[in-house]
Amino acid sequence: MHTSDSIVIIPTYNEKENIEKIIRAVFGLEKCFHILIIDDGSPDGTAAIVKGLMAQEEFSDRLFIIERSGKLGLGTAYITGFKWALEHDYEYVFEMDADFSHDPNDLPRLYSACADEGYDVAIGSRYVSGVNVVNWPIGRVLMSYFASKYVRIVTGFKVHDTTAGFKCYKRRVLKTIELDKIRFKGYGFQIEMKFTAYKIGFKIKEVPVIFVNRREGTSKMSGGIFGEAFFGVMRLRWDGLTRKYPKIVD
Repeated sequence: MHTSDSIVIIPTYNEKENIEKIIRAVFGLEKCFHILIIDDGSPDGTAAIVKGLMAQEEFSDRLFIIERSGKLGLGTAYITGFKWALEHDYEYVFEMDADFSHDPNDLPRLYSACADEGYDVAIGSRYVSGVNVVNWPIGRVLMSYFASKYVRIVTGFKVHDTTAGFKCYKRRVLKTIELDKIRFKGYGFQIEMKFTAYKIGFKIKEVPVIFVNRREGTSKMSGGIFGEAFFGVMRLRWDGLTRKYPKIVD
């Protein structure tokens, strides 16, 4: 019986080259993590690979999948996963990519920041200690880095890596944030979740990580994703001035 207080949510679309490797890498860690895959109708058979692993006795009680009908957006995938995690009583809920751009070996460090150091949100940060990105084109590095700078200037939010997608949330954060009011679906979702947690008053720590560009499979990045983040920041700034945020739920 593989019991755990932690669930790692991994959204997937066409990740057949990576999915079994990332699952085995997470399950190979000393600390036991469970995994929830949110697959958006991958035509390459990603979901079938996951279900094949779930049928194996060693994975049957710690690997789970939710299959959706198509590409419905990163944000909605995570919201679906968050609700599932809350329903199943996990205390620590993680976001992680399937393509090894986020190193599974950093999961225990994010966990420790919340479980041992008392933070409510731990962010795997590419920019808190310089620029820790490997194998990205320089244009993409600059766009990501200055996008975070832009968010900090406009909103006053002091997190260095505002678009980071490698995170740990304590259960009480996801219970308090009104998940159905989160509006953005792409990179804007990552900014909105962090900013909302910050405005409510949760303690946030940036844990330095090295981000490595995917070696296999195809990137899902698009200009529209960055556009949503860019223009959505002004809306978040307005929310920060006018919205009544919920009180922390323990």
